[in-house]
Amino acid sequence: MGSVKSFGALISDLAAAEPGAPAVTCGDVTLTRAELDARTNRRARLYAACGVTQSALVAVQLPNSVELVEAVVATWKLGAVPLVLSYAMPAAERDPVLQLGSPALLVDRHSDAWLDEDASPLPDAMPPNWRASTSGGSTGRPKLIYSTRPGSADPDEVTLHLGPGGAVAVPGPLYHGAPFMFMTFGLMRGKHVGLLPRFDAEAALHLVQQIQADYMLLVPTMMNRISKLPKQVRDGYDVSSLRSVLHLGSSCPPDLKREWIGWLGARTILELYAGTEGQATTWIRGDQWLEHPGSVGRPVGGAEMRAFKQDGGELPPGEVGEIFMRPPAGTPKAYEYVGAEAKAHGAWESLGDIGWVDADGYVYILDRRTDMILSGGANIYPAEVEAALEAYPDVRAAAVIGLPDDDLGQRVHAVIEPAAGAVVNEDTLRAHLKDRLLRYKTPRTFEFVEGPLRDEAGKVRRSSLVAARTRDHAQEVGRN
Repeated sequence: MGSVKSFGALISDLAAAEPGAPAVTCGDVTLTRAELDARTNRRARLYAACGVTQSALVAVQLPNSVELVEAVVATWKLGAVPLVLSYAMPAAERDPVLQLGSPALLVDRHSDAWLDEDASPLPDAMPPNWRASTSGGSTGRPKLIYSTRPGSADPDEVTLHLGPGGAVAVPGPLYHGAPFMFMTFGLMRGKHVGLLPRFDAEAALHLVQQIQADYMLLVPTMMNRISKLPKQVRDGYDVSSLRSVLHLGSSCPPDLKREWIGWLGARTILELYAGTEGQATTWIRGDQWLEHPGSVGRPVGGAEMRAFKQDGGELPPGEVGEIFMRPPAGTPKAYEYVGAEAKAHGAWESLGDIGWVDADGYVYILDRRTDMILSGGANIYPAEVEAALEAYPDVRAAAVIGLPDDDLGQRVHAVIEPAAGAVVNEDTLRAHLKDRLLRYKTPRTFEFVEGPLRDEAGKVRRSSLVAARTRDHAQEVGRN
């Protein structure tokens, strides 16, 4: 194994070892290791002149680009902590986050014209936290999540099959935790990191072919959009370099997972379940999933997961409850919150997900507790209904929510984004769902929208959809 060094030192070491090797590609721009090292030295000096010091927080609000990577690496080189925000985040949502963190600098526009001319090495500096992340969660109130891990790594370490050398395709937005993590540790292990300016299904396959990626990180929404490409388009790209395709972030519909296993092989398809907080992680290969269909795997590294009752009592195997997780005894806390407190029962903590654990310790996730719909006394999990809807070829995205109903308490309401140029109607979707969902799970009402329902990471904020439609209904009642 190699020695543990700061992120800044590792970037410089890799540049010295192989200066002409590609470090990062986004769109039609590629930086070599030497270019990344030199440009981030110059950028770090610019940030230092703006007041960034050791341990300071630096907020970065740029679209996926090589400059975004430069901004993050430059922050590390000063021993500071990067916080990447969505480029589309409006000021009204961003400002409360900035008030929580009080960053020394906000990088929100291209700054090449102001870069320092001095590209010489900087003094080594160790970030006390390798990253900070933001999340509104189900409450809608912002919080910051600081990783307690310092900005250092062993370049020879293998984590989640991500080893030294080769190339990793990360088509998701870097303001989300997993893409940021795989960009980071891909760089630190000398991999060529491939990004997309924004996700596009065909562009993702082109990226794999372009950089000859052996590793790819996806969420199920991306997998679904790739699977819906015309066969001749999908098969027109050479993805034979792939050895690992990891998906995470939300439940993967079983039929979609089986399709990918059939396409790329069971041992190539990997899945994990974890939160940004890092209390515990599960892991499962495709061949293991075929033996435990629907599972996200078993906890690794000595961590534990269990289903609990609402009153905090632990449930036996097979019973549905809220999933709580516990790191190995004696393990230092992996994160710190600013603006929130963890939901906990002693050493057990929850991310708010509903699921169950089988007798062999395999974990199954159904949905977020706050998104669950209670209709006529039955529990309905939106993710299951959304997966059935998105299996229809002309549905680009679906969001399923519970709206107030005088008779049922809540009614199942589907918001549908049709594929470009497609015409979809309620009758067609009802016929599609007839053999896929029980009647009580089938949406009672449908709504068709043009705008994107899911963000670049494939996530949908159901609470906002509920709030908007409940408010509109109340206003309509008031006018009448």
